[in-house]
Amino acid sequence: MTALWIAGIPVGVYAFGHALMQRADAFTAADKQSKPIWLGITGAGALVLILMAGGPMTIIWIAGLVAALVYIVDVRPKVVEVQKGSSW
Repeated sequence: MTALWIAGIPVGVYAFGHALMQRADAFTAADKQSKPIWLGITGAGALVLILMAGGPMTIIWIAGLVAALVYIVDVRPKVVEVQKGSSW
């Protein structure tokens, strides 16, 4: 339980930081929600993970972790792929 709590905070902060550093047009080009929406989702998730650090595994804490993981697993690879462009 403690290991999940310790791992949750950096995951949330990483997701927010990565979303913050990406170009706005990459999100729409990847057919995902806009950058401000993902900044709100990942920012709220990171905030919940940090503020609810004393009581992990509450439903709100889990929702914050899921928001960060959805960004990392689904959105991040597409945004990176769009920004990488073709190798030609």
